[in-house]
Amino acid sequence: MKPTVELRNHPLELYKFRRRLAFSAGFILLLFLALLSRFFYLQVTQGEHYHTLAEANRISIAPLVPNRGLILDRNGKILAQNYSTYTLEITPNKIQDLESTLEELATIIEITPSDLEQFRKLLRENKRFKSLPIRNRLTDKEVARFAAHRYRFPGIEIQARILRYYPYGELASHVVGYISRISDKDLEYLEQSGELDNYRGSHFIGRIGIEQSYEKELHGITGFDEVETDAAGRSIRVLSRTPPVSGNNLLLTLDINLQQVADDAFGNRRGALVAIDPNNGEVLAFVSKPGFDANLFVGGIDHKNWNLLNNSIDRPLNNRALRGVYPPGSTFKPFMALAALELGLRSPGYAISDIGYFTLPGSERRYRDWKVGGHGRVDLHKSLVVSCDTYYYSLAHDMGIDRIHSYIKQFGLGKKTGIDIFGEIEGLLPSQEWKMHRHNQRWYAGDTISVGIGQGYVLTTPLQLAFATAIIANHGTAYQPHLVKQITNSQTDTARELSKQKLYTINHQPQNMELVRKAMVDVTRPGGTASNSAAGAEYTFAGKTGTSQVIGIKQNERYKEELVAERHRDHAMFVAYAPAENPTIALAILVENGGSGGSTAAPIARQVLDYFLLGKLPVSKEAENVAVSEHTHDH
Repeated sequence: MKPTVELRNHPLELYKFRRRLAFSAGFILLLFLALLSRFFYLQVTQGEHYHTLAEANRISIAPLVPNRGLILDRNGKILAQNYSTYTLEITPNKIQDLESTLEELATIIEITPSDLEQFRKLLRENKRFKSLPIRNRLTDKEVARFAAHRYRFPGIEIQARILRYYPYGELASHVVGYISRISDKDLEYLEQSGELDNYRGSHFIGRIGIEQSYEKELHGITGFDEVETDAAGRSIRVLSRTPPVSGNNLLLTLDINLQQVADDAFGNRRGALVAIDPNNGEVLAFVSKPGFDANLFVGGIDHKNWNLLNNSIDRPLNNRALRGVYPPGSTFKPFMALAALELGLRSPGYAISDIGYFTLPGSERRYRDWKVGGHGRVDLHKSLVVSCDTYYYSLAHDMGIDRIHSYIKQFGLGKKTGIDIFGEIEGLLPSQEWKMHRHNQRWYAGDTISVGIGQGYVLTTPLQLAFATAIIANHGTAYQPHLVKQITNSQTDTARELSKQKLYTINHQPQNMELVRKAMVDVTRPGGTASNSAAGAEYTFAGKTGTSQVIGIKQNERYKEELVAERHRDHAMFVAYAPAENPTIALAILVENGGSGGSTAAPIARQVLDYFLLGKLPVSKEAENVAVSEHTHDH
C-alpha cells in the first residue's frame, strides 16, 4: 500500500507567516513607542530634573568660612583676633582600622598623648563622618612631611583653618569669652533656629561672654565655591564663587589697661570688681579672680587642663562678677539710709545711743555692733561714716521687710541688670511673700534685723552693687550696664554706636540723696572706715565699706579672724564713686575671705581710681611696660 502524501497548503502557510510577521512588527512597534515615550519623559518632561542631578555629580559646593570679627577694647587694643594655621584632621568613617592608622600616623607626625586624648574626646561627642582634628598648628616641615606620605592615609587630610587668639590670656577672659568646636548639640540648636546653612564648613562657635552673646555679629556670612569635579571627585576648576562676608568688629566699653590695674591690685586673692560709668552705663572694668586662659579652649581643651580648671577649689571658671552671690554687708546701708529719709522714718537729726548691741522688744537676744561698747550717740550721717550696725538694726525693725524690699528694689538689687552677656544671676532681695513661697515659713522680726545690715537672706552680685552705686552717683538716674560700645560693619567699614539707654530715675527728694552722698564722702575722710585708703588722694571720692559674714558666730562669742579657717573668714566689700562732685566712675569690689572691707577692698579701689582719674600706676608697677602715656581713655 503506497503511503499518502500530504499536500502543503501554501496559501494557509503564507497567511500564518504574514500574521506572525504582523504581530512581531506590531510588538516591535509597541516596544519602540514605549522606548520613545520613555525618552520623551526623561529628556523633555524630566529633562531639567536630571540635568540638575547630572550637574550635581559634576559640580560640588565648597563652603567658604568667613573670618570672625575682632573684639577690641575702648581704645582699640585687640582682645580677640584670628590667625591662620594648618590642622591634621581625620574623618573616622573613612578609616577601617583607626587605632593602627593612628599608630602609623605617629611615625610621620608627632602626636602626643594629650592630642590622642583630645581626639578621642571629640570622637565620643561627634558623629563619625565629621572631620576631627588630631593635631593643630602644624609647622611647614610637618605639612611637607605628611604631604609626601599622603597616599598612605586615606581619610586623613591637612586643612587650612582660622583659629582664635586672645592676646591677654587670662585677663578679661570672663568678659571676652572664647570659642570652641561646634558640638552635635550646637548643630541641633542651629538647625532649629534656621541658622545651620550659615555654619556649613564652620568648626567653631562662641562660648560665654561677648563671644557667645554677640555670636551673630561676630560669625559673618558663609560663602561658597561651585567646583567642577571629575569622576573620582577631584577638583578640576572653580566655576563660580560667592565670597564670604567677615563678621563685624566689636569695640567694647572696657579699658584693658584699667582692667590690668584692677586685676593686679587683687594679687593672688579671689574676688571680683565691676566699674561702671554712671553717666551712660558703660562697663569700664569687669574682673573675676581667678580667671582662666581662654586660649586653652580654642580647638578643644585637654583633659589635664580641664581637670585643673574644673576641680580647682578656687573655681576659676566661675564668673564671680556676674554669677557670684554674696551678702552685701554694710555696703547695703546707704540704700537703707536713703529709704529711711524718703519714707519719713528717720530725720537727719534723729540719733540713737549705741551701747554696742540691739535687742528686739521682749527678747534677750543681742544683735551686736561690730564695735565692742558701741559708738555712742549716732545720727544718720555718723551711722554711715563709722558703719554703725546698731543704728540699722533699729531702722530695719521700724521699717519692716516689705518696705525695705519695695524701696530698695529700685536700685536693681535682687534682679538682673540686663547686661549684654549671658548667665547673669538675679541675687535676692527678700520679702515676706518670697519666704513663704520659697520656704513655706512666715517671716520673723529677727530676719528683718539681719537684712538691715546686708546679711541674712539678702544676696547681691558685684555687678548689681556697682549698678546700684552708679545710681547714687548719678543722683538717682539708672543707665543700662553694657559692654559693647560700637559695632563696625565689615563690608562698609561704618560704625554703629550703641546709644546709652536710660532706664529710669528714682523719685526722691534731692536733699535726702545729698545727705547720703555727703556721708559716703566722709567715709573716706579722717574718722571714716575707709580713711586710710583715701589718704593723700588728689581727688575726692565717696565710698562705703562692708564686711560680709560667711559663717555664723554664737551669741557668747566674738569673731576673731586669726582663729577662723581662711575660707571661712568674712568677705571684704567696698563700693565707691569718683570724683565725688561729678562722678565718672562707680565701682563695687568683693574680696572673698578678705576680712575688713576698709583694709582689703578699699585699697584696691584706690589703685583703680588713681589710674582711672590720674593715669597713676601703683608704685610696684612703675617699671612695667604698661606706661602712663598709654592712658588715653575717652571718659
